[in-house]
Amino acid sequence: MTNKKFAIIGGGNLGSAIADGLVKSEAIQNENIIVTRRKIHLIGHLKEKGVKVMTDNVAAVKEADLVFLVVKPYQLTDILKEIKPVLKPEMILVSMVTGVSLKTIEAVVGDRNPLFRAMPNTAVALCESLTCLAYDKKWEAYKDEISDIFDLLGKSVIITEELMASATVLGSCGIAFALRFMRAAMQGGIEIGFSADVAQFITAQTMKGACELILQSNHHPEEEIDKVTTPRGITISGLNEMEHQGFSSSLIQGITSSFHKIDKQEK
Repeated sequence: MTNKKFAIIGGGNLGSAIADGLVKSEAIQNENIIVTRRKIHLIGHLKEKGVKVMTDNVAAVKEADLVFLVVKPYQLTDILKEIKPVLKPEMILVSMVTGVSLKTIEAVVGDRNPLFRAMPNTAVALCESLTCLAYDKKWEAYKDEISDIFDLLGKSVIITEELMASATVLGSCGIAFALRFMRAAMQGGIEIGFSADVAQFITAQTMKGACELILQSNHHPEEEIDKVTTPRGITISGLNEMEHQGFSSSLIQGITSSFHKIDKQEK
């Protein structure tokens, strides 16, 4: 994999994070990573790491073995038409464009190129992303290669394309949802006496520990909650008050609200 060349078309927040993750993984030579963006000065930090940065999408694709499409949905068709003449048959395309189906992409570029959809989150920069992958069964032979790449950047899971909208909400938007909980917990910590920086550290490390409890044990969250909720204890008192104020309900409604919006785009 070290000799593979990656073109990341769209060096915005997510595209830059993917480049950062590939660099951090140390499995790809930095000079084999190419990132494009119109405002190239905004990705100068990547150039300092030895990553190639440019504005020319066609030139980037000409050099690549794999092309990551990380652009806005309204930009995708024009970019696909732009790069189509230089796509080699063996070149793998991976779309991270929200709400655009494999069928829609294939209608523009044809069916010569292995084509995947991927939905990582911004923790990809730290090689801690959860990335959902979907593909047409005719590209089964390339599945392991793509999974291996995204496993370098965290963990990956293969799903059906019909679940990509759900994956976007739970795995990608989910970063923001988790961070909003973190912010609220920090504010509560400040109110009960901690400085902002100490409240942030305690909250972040506690969240990290909670995640590891589930990931390493595979227990249901309630099983771990039961371990710290003693009769008439302070934990159950706080949990019950949160539920009275609609904590779980509001979170579920937020997730479903995001899903209904993206589901309309998918259709």
